[in-house]
Amino acid sequence: MSTTNKPTTIFWIISILALFWNIMGVVSYLGQAYMTDEVLAALPQAEQDYYSNTPAWVTAAFAIAVFAGAFGSLALVLKKKLALPLLQLSLLAVIAQFAYNFFMQDYVELTGTRMILPIVVLVIAAFLVWFAKSSKDKRWLS
Repeated sequence: MSTTNKPTTIFWIISILALFWNIMGVVSYLGQAYMTDEVLAALPQAEQDYYSNTPAWVTAAFAIAVFAGAFGSLALVLKKKLALPLLQLSLLAVIAQFAYNFFMQDYVELTGTRMILPIVVLVIAAFLVWFAKSSKDKRWLS
């Protein structure tokens, strides 16, 4: 007798969208981590200052957030319980990164439309933790 239930169609849709979303996060991280001097020089001065002065722990939090999110989402697609702790780690790293971005850095002002993407990222990360927990509780993950 199987210890898991069959996931619904919405489970598959959310899991696959989550994987694509987090892959875009990995691409964003890699773009920032391997930004050339020419690309950096083309940015406005405030953004140049931000990228040049970002502490290593913030960059590490960004990397942990996107890679844990991507592997957590892949674990969802594969219906593995490991999805939950990976997505929880991703959420914690997102919170750490955004704590710096919102409250500590003084280079780029986060107002208006600049706040939309960070809030969306935080909401999606929190939703994915809830979704993984719910999926685990429903025994869709093994």
